[in-house]
Amino acid sequence: MKLQDKKTALILIDIQKGFLDENYWGGNRNNKDAERISGTILKKWRELNWPIFHIRHSSTNPKSKLHESDPGFEFNDYVVPQSDEYIITKNVNSAFIGTDLKEKLDAQNINTVVILGITTNHCVSTTARMAGNFGYETYVISDATAAFDRVGIHGEKYNAEQVHLMALANLNEEFASILSAEELFKKL
Repeated sequence: MKLQDKKTALILIDIQKGFLDENYWGGNRNNKDAERISGTILKKWRELNWPIFHIRHSSTNPKSKLHESDPGFEFNDYVVPQSDEYIITKNVNSAFIGTDLKEKLDAQNINTVVILGITTNHCVSTTARMAGNFGYETYVISDATAAFDRVGIHGEKYNAEQVHLMALANLNEEFASILSAEELFKKL
């Protein structure tokens, strides 16, 4: 089934300039083209005139790269919102907590969401899990998301690609369907 047969929204999670500082977030980011790919998907959504929701993280920590006082709070140049697109600001991992995202989706009878953004294992995963639990048909775009290296509970190091792939594996076929951008475009 094609996505055009459904009421489908694009949700861009935290594609902000602050994530360009790899060392701040743990280093060795994977999918370094995620923002560019996100911009390509966004362009297609605009051509289709389908609903678009830009989510940005507003950290409560004044030293964070995502604090509103830091230039990193701004949207990445590839995905700058247009005046007719929704901007939702959050300060926790899920785009549904403390925001009106669900109300806005439901008011437009949206039943399918396509999620992309940063980071795969944090805000993308949390939002996708909630979207799936709320009953939305949920897709996460694997090459339009990214992760950073992480240190485990015993001090072991996990590289960004492992973190990314494991986060997607945990979502796949339970909370969301995982697609590449190319697979997504075939469904449009």
